[in-house]
Amino acid sequence: INGFEMLELVEEHPSVIFTTAFDEYALKAFETHAIDYLLKPFSKDRFDKAIQKWREQYSSENAKKKTDALLENTSQQPEQSQRVVVKTGSKIRIIPVHDILYFEADDDYIRIHTADGSFLKKKTMQYFEQTLNSSQFVRVHRSYIIQVAYLTRIDQENGEHHTAILKNGAKVPLSRTGYPKLKEVLGM
Repeated sequence: INGFEMLELVEEHPSVIFTTAFDEYALKAFETHAIDYLLKPFSKDRFDKAIQKWREQYSSENAKKKTDALLENTSQQPEQSQRVVVKTGSKIRIIPVHDILYFEADDDYIRIHTADGSFLKKKTMQYFEQTLNSSQFVRVHRSYIIQVAYLTRIDQENGEHHTAILKNGAKVPLSRTGYPKLKEVLGM
């Protein structure tokens, strides 16, 4: 589990200063509203500047309002996920995306279905639609995203309604807009 996945698991957004030897994660760090990003090796002076930056940012009375506004107004898309991290009780489970059969909306949560069972995560369908590879995962209904690799067939019911049948036998309804999207990905 990396620092970004750990941040996903916490309810409150803590103040974070990333310290790493890899510069390729700098943009992602600032997308998570990190205070600073220190590239190893860094000097004590550079570390002190990062701490001072944190003090300045969180000493003002408007810091909470600014943070909330930033969180609401983020418009950049997250990078494609390779795994999904879920918390089940006291355990943290890391699910590689290639093991995920489909996602299903479940009130304020998303139910992630795998061959090993299903797991809840407090995210939105839009989040997964944006972070998953669109040639592998297709939003076929407002409540479902399926992994195309696990699709075995598409059944037509009552002349107009279509249902995706997955390798585990799950039946996923296809909406009027989802069916053409799936056909496009399949090259039909």
